[in-house]
Amino acid sequence: MLDKILESLYLKVFVNIVVQRTKTLVHVELRSKKELIEEESVEFHTTALNNEMYDFIMTYIKESPYYYVSIIDCSAFQGALPTCEKNKFSYYNDLSTAQYKCFENKWVFYTSKNDIYELEKKYEDVGLDFIFSPFVVLQNFFKDKINANLAMYVLIQDGFISVAIFENSQLLYAEHLDLLTGDDADDISLPDEMYENMDLDEGIDLEDIDVEENDIEDLDDFGDIEDLDALEDIDEFSQSKDVEEELNESLDTLPEAEEDESFNEDYQRFSLIQSAVAHFYKDEKYESQFIENVYISDCIGVTSDLKKYLEEEMFFNVYVRHADLAVEVCELAKMELGL
Repeated sequence: MLDKILESLYLKVFVNIVVQRTKTLVHVELRSKKELIEEESVEFHTTALNNEMYDFIMTYIKESPYYYVSIIDCSAFQGALPTCEKNKFSYYNDLSTAQYKCFENKWVFYTSKNDIYELEKKYEDVGLDFIFSPFVVLQNFFKDKINANLAMYVLIQDGFISVAIFENSQLLYAEHLDLLTGDDADDISLPDEMYENMDLDEGIDLEDIDVEENDIEDLDDFGDIEDLDALEDIDEFSQSKDVEEELNESLDTLPEAEEDESFNEDYQRFSLIQSAVAHFYKDEKYESQFIENVYISDCIGVTSDLKKYLEEEMFFNVYVRHADLAVEVCELAKMELGL
């Protein structure tokens, strides 16, 4: 009881870190109970904890003994599997060197134990309280949609893409893709005859699909590194976010070289998504079904070309929401603490 009283007298400081290819974003929020007192976001041109970033973070965490440092998992070896049964993990992937956590007793997300160790070591001067999987960020960001019918969800970061296919909150397939090393996956393409054999006008006979309703349990996440506590229930998605927000077509003002680079990267993102869809359709491990809708969480500001590729080349209905990834990480940290 005394601890709760003392805690209520102090600000809570949330430090949220997103590592990109050549820089790091740090978003800080100071809160008194549930009221936002101050927030600041700073971009550092480094992927390590240098002196400048350290001084910035320490300026805030010195404000209160109740501070929490969170980071989104940037490990190369990570993903999610459509089961929570340990004896089935090896059917999809070898998790013997991974740390994993079950989500709502429906699916599991994992990451390399070595990568977690390296991440903790990298930030040991400030300490890490929470490491969040991009798949949990994706699930939370689209929680108003994932509980509905079959769709593909894509989290786009600078250098990474996380793809997940859900039906009625159950994960069917997931893949974490590296934009820099993703060329290896391009040799698996979706055959043209696969689309030719699909009657796109007729669509899918929903009567042939058996869907079991799943009770929604408390949200699990990596959360605290030591004890991996469960998150509290999540509030409904903010009504201020447009469900069908389109891409912001502001590239007319970009320099030609920068526009060309964005074009090339968006085509690569399209290729990676296409390869992920091919894996889902062709791999017998997964209960593949025809995908019609794609929801994208855009954390970097992609061009309109990506949406066009997916719509014109793969016949998807594409919806895009813009997201501040560091803010989304902060939301998970607050839910972990029940705020």
